[in-house]
Amino acid sequence: MRNLKVIMAYRGTAYHGYQRQDNAVTVQETVEKCVSRVLNTPTEIIGCSRTDTGVHAREYCFSVKTDREIPVRNFVRGVNGYLPSDITLLSCEDVSEDFHARYSCRGKEYIYLIHNSECRNPFAEDLQYHYRRKMDLELMRRAAEYFVGTHDFSSFCSQASEKTNTVRTVNSLTIDKDGDLVTVTISGDGFLYNMVRIIVGTLLWVNEGKIKPEDIPEIMKKSDRTCAGKTAQAHGLYLNRVFY
Repeated sequence: MRNLKVIMAYRGTAYHGYQRQDNAVTVQETVEKCVSRVLNTPTEIIGCSRTDTGVHAREYCFSVKTDREIPVRNFVRGVNGYLPSDITLLSCEDVSEDFHARYSCRGKEYIYLIHNSECRNPFAEDLQYHYRRKMDLELMRRAAEYFVGTHDFSSFCSQASEKTNTVRTVNSLTIDKDGDLVTVTISGDGFLYNMVRIIVGTLLWVNEGKIKPEDIPEIMKKSDRTCAGKTAQAHGLYLNRVFY
């Protein structure tokens, strides 16, 4: 039995997230149908992460097992021939049998794109979050420093149960601007549900003067979601890289 490691990219606008659902179109369901056609048997893929409705991925990894001897190049070409235009396979390789797209993952990098302008960008309507207010990047960067390191991020996640381990390590959090485009880049060993979007929303609260950068540590200590900022809209978020 072969184990394939596959990298794909997708635009999440038309999908109710990655994970298969009974009553909605998802990325997993769409890809599995195409993979099954190429392998000529019903096939389940294992994804590296869940992504929410409207969230995009520049580099998403899934693994799939098959006894077919199809060359990896033909696999990529064949599946891409069936996929819709908003999903594409980028690469495929044979890996060891114990490789698992989710459990073998050592970390992820997300980016959040903000179109910072008074005017909307009609070419990025579902790809960047439109934010009209002037952005004080140095103030936001001061706040961003408090997120780096190992912390309990229970104030910055949604739907965490008492049994959920909410401690995560953020390796880096940067904010850059090029023209009207502001890019927030965050990498870490793992992320809780909505964690990146809530961190971005909190940074925007800092920009708006609703909280100070120095308030971040106290918000963390309270372990209370209501103390942190809003959940930034999904369409600005991208899974950018996955580390193994």
